Amino acid sequence: MSQAMDKKVVWITGASSGIGLALTKRYLEDGWRVLASARKSGELEDLLEAFDSLTFVPFDMTDDSQIEAVHDTLSSYSAHLDCAVLNAGTCEYLDINEPDWKMMDRIMSVNFFGLVNSVEVCLPLLKKASSPHLVGVSSQAVQAAFPQAEAYGASKAAIRYFLSSLRMNLKQFNVDVTCLLPGFVDTPLTQKNTFSMPFLMSPDDAAKRMFNALESRPFEYAFPKRLTAMLWAGRHFPKLWLSMLAPKTK
Repeated sequence: MSQAMDKKVVWITGASSGIGLALTKRYLEDGWRVLASARKSGELEDLLEAFDSLTFVPFDMTDDSQIEAVHDTLSSYSAHLDCAVLNAGTCEYLDINEPDWKMMDRIMSVNFFGLVNSVEVCLPLLKKASSPHLVGVSSQAVQAAFPQAEAYGASKAAIRYFLSSLRMNLKQFNVDVTCLLPGFVDTPLTQKNTFSMPFLMSPDDAAKRMFNALESRPFEYAFPKRLTAMLWAGRHFPKLWLSMLAPKTK
C-alpha cells in the first residue's frame, strides 16, 4: 500500500483562515491527508503549494444544492473520512437600539444549518472508516449570556445540543462525536470586536489545544480553563453577571 493510502484523512470546514487554517496546518504537520473546505481558498494558497497531501474542496455550506456535489468530490479523493472537523462559522451582534432581526436568520444559516449540511455531506464517509470521529465547533459563549450575542450564542448553543443528541444516534455506527468550545481566539472575526476579550489566544495556540484534546475523543472540550471558570461563576450567579455586563440604564 502506498504512503498516501496509509494516511488518515480529515475534512476541515472553514479552513481558509483563523482556527480552520491553523487546524489544517496542524493536521498536515502530523501527516494527515487533509481535505479543506471554504467558499474560497483564501490563505490556504501557500499551503496548497507546499503540501501534496492538501486538497481544497470549495463549499458554501449554506447552499443546500451543493451537498451532493461536495460529497461526491470528497468521495473522489478518499473512500472514507477518519475525521471531520466542522469549524466554519460567523458572528454578528444585535444592536437593540436599531435591531436587525434578519441577522438572526443569517447567523443560524451559517453556524447551525451550515453545520447540519456539513454533517449530511460527511456522515456517509465517516461511517466507512474503522474508527470515525465527528467534531463540531461551538463556543464558550454558550456557558453564560453575553450582551448583543443573541444570534451567535443561540446558534452555538444549538450546535452543542445537536451534537450531544447526534452522539447518541451515532453510537450504533461507532462514530465518536466531540463538541469543542473555544474561548476568544484572535481571528478576522474577533478582530472586529470592540470589547475586552479575556484570555485571548492565537489561532495556532487554539489549534494545538484542540488537536491534542481530540486524541482522547472527549464528549466536550472547553478552553481555556480560566475562562471556563469565569463563565461558571456567571452562570451560577446570574444577577451578579447581569449587573457586571448589562449596559447601564440611561
